[in-house]
Amino acid sequence: MKESFINLKEVVLKNNCPECYSKEGLRLTFQQKIVETKFYKSITSQVNHILECKVCNTTIYPIQWTNDIERVFEYQQKTVQPKKASKYLKQASWVAILLFILLIIIISVLAIYPNL
Repeated sequence: MKESFINLKEVVLKNNCPECYSKEGLRLTFQQKIVETKFYKSITSQVNHILECKVCNTTIYPIQWTNDIERVFEYQQKTVQPKKASKYLKQASWVAILLFILLIIIISVLAIYPNL
């Protein structure tokens, strides 16, 4: 099972970085999780966020956030439009379903006509 994330929105923040105090490097990214297997591809409803400073190359965790960063985050979180959660069956799934249906038809025909 392969899990990946797609970027929904990336925002440049003008707040001070809690680590290096730069006003230029904060980037807030919202990502949505996608799960892919051999049989299906699923867009989940799980949305993650990452706050990084490009100046000092650090990830800023919520415990380090200032009140200003929290207010901007809450506002930006409201503006994110995640994709609708859904599942798409791949060709392998359709082949498996078709074989299963054919197997049921063969078994039911043999049950009705045991002398075939």
